[in-house]
Amino acid sequence: MGRTLADKKAIVAELQETLQRTQMVLVIDYQGLTVAEMTDLRRQLRPTGTVCKVTKNTLMGIAIRDNPVWQPMERFLKGTTAFLLVQEDLPGAVKAYQEFQKATKKTELRGGVMEGQVLDEAGIKAVLELPPKEVLMAKVAGMLKTLPTQLATAIHAVPTQLATGINEVPASLGRAIQAVVRQKETAGAQ
Repeated sequence: MGRTLADKKAIVAELQETLQRTQMVLVIDYQGLTVAEMTDLRRQLRPTGTVCKVTKNTLMGIAIRDNPVWQPMERFLKGTTAFLLVQEDLPGAVKAYQEFQKATKKTELRGGVMEGQVLDEAGIKAVLELPPKEVLMAKVAGMLKTLPTQLATAIHAVPTQLATGINEVPASLGRAIQAVVRQKETAGAQ
């Protein structure tokens, strides 16, 4: 028995909602996986904040049709497709999938999409080199924390340097006058 139009619309709406919270999608061919293996993949991905969706390619195509961020995924919509919707830990999700794939040797990574860009295998491996989200947030917080300090130091330095320059003018003027006088004296002595 097929799905009703209302069921299909609900699936598309759920996919669209999930995609709004998603940072990256990995598209895999899951042909040959057993139900137990698919359950195991989902279990391994869960701690990374990744949702594993198996849905018809046509329904995913409808879900991404009007969304330029996810439209590049259309090229992967063929065959038996599972979508790994990564919402939190990008490197953790990629590592979890790679470990699963190494253990089962039954899936094939077709590619991925992140911020409207298609990721090939090299692009996905580059995601592995990203520091964890917490480390990135700490770095940004550190930079934001030092910015006001640097700004205050720079603002404080301007009047100090200006005052030093103003104080130096009379002394420099005095030295210049003395040099001119000495030069005239030596020229007059000759």
